[in-house]
Amino acid sequence: MIRNTRAKALKTPPPKAPAAKPPAKRGRPRSLETEAAILDAAYRLAASIGLNATTVDAIARESQVSKMTIYKWWPSRDALLIDAFLRQAAVMVPLPEQGDPLTILRDHAAAYARALNQDFGKVQLAVIAEDMAKNGSGVLFRDRYLKARKGIGVKVIQRGQSQGKFRRSVPASELYDRIYGTLFYQFLFGLRRVTPAHARALVDSVLLPD
Repeated sequence: MIRNTRAKALKTPPPKAPAAKPPAKRGRPRSLETEAAILDAAYRLAASIGLNATTVDAIARESQVSKMTIYKWWPSRDALLIDAFLRQAAVMVPLPEQGDPLTILRDHAAAYARALNQDFGKVQLAVIAEDMAKNGSGVLFRDRYLKARKGIGVKVIQRGQSQGKFRRSVPASELYDRIYGTLFYQFLFGLRRVTPAHARALVDSVLLPD
C-alpha cells in the first residue's frame, strides 16, 4: 500500500503556477485634445514669431501644457515642430486616397501651391533648414513628414496607372517627385510664382500620356 501510494504521488503532475498578470500601465493615456493644443501652439508660434523663438518653454506657455508632458511625448523640439507642420498640412493640403486620381492630384498640387505662398511655405523652409543644420540632411523631415505624404501620393498615382489614366513608362514614385520636387524647387529659388493654375498644369504634363 505504501509503495502504491508513493507511485501515485510521483505520477501526479505538480500544480500549475498562476499565470503572470501583464504589468499595469503607468500614467494617463495620451490625450488627443492636449496633443492638438501643443501642435497648434507650436505651428502658430513658428508662423508668427519664427522658429528660433519657438522654444519648448514658449510652446508650453502658449498651449498651457507642462514642459514635462511635451518632453514625454516628443523626442526633440525638432520632431515636435515637424509634427506640427504635418498637422497643418493635413488641414491646408489634404491628400485623400479615395476618388478620381487625377482630380485628387490636381487639387492637392493646387492647394500646395496656394499654401506655399502663405505662412505654410515660410514654416516649411524654416523647419527643413533647421533639420539640415542640425542633422546634415533633411532626414528627420523626410521620415516624420515626407515619407507618409509621398506614400499616399504614390498609391494614388499607381491607381491612376492601373486604370490607364497615367503614363506607365515611369515609376509612380518618380512621377510624384517630378510634380512636387518641381513646385518646391521653383518656390525655393523664386524661379517663378507658384500658383494653383500652374500646379494643375504641371500635374497634367507629368502624369497624362502623350
